[in-house]
Amino acid sequence: SGSLLLVYLGNKYETITYGILASYTLIIGIRLIILAFRKKIERKKVKRVGFLGFAGGFLDAFGGGGWGPVVTSTLLAKGKKSNLVVGTVSLAEFFVTLSASLTFFAALGVSHGFIIAGLIIGGTIAAPFAAKLAGKIPQKVAVLAVAFLVITFSVRILFKIL
Repeated sequence: SGSLLLVYLGNKYETITYGILASYTLIIGIRLIILAFRKKIERKKVKRVGFLGFAGGFLDAFGGGGWGPVVTSTLLAKGKKSNLVVGTVSLAEFFVTLSASLTFFAALGVSHGFIIAGLIIGGTIAAPFAAKLAGKIPQKVAVLAVAFLVITFSVRILFKIL
């Protein structure tokens, strides 16, 4: 649905979506920092996983990014283990990206094949390293790294919008 809306609505609502996404991820990033400095990370049950997946996939397709920041940071904020979150989110992201890409190709046709090939090759090379790294990094360091990245990109997007 995010891909189709982007094709038909285009730039009209993209800025609004970026603002909402950046605000949400900024709040989650701050929450992750607070979570990382607690003595014991409280594990909470993740409610409405289907809605989280839909929102992440929609924002990924419509806003050009959202699956990783929204889903990963939300699951980490709920106290889930970083290696489990990174692996699960990365596997699911393949299917989210595949469905969004197929929708774009069906609606717009295939253009800029060299860019697509570069993303595929780069992702294929980087994925095993990311998986190894996620399994080796301590939970607190992983949560702080995600928080730092999410806050940095959120603030950057918010400044760009304003």
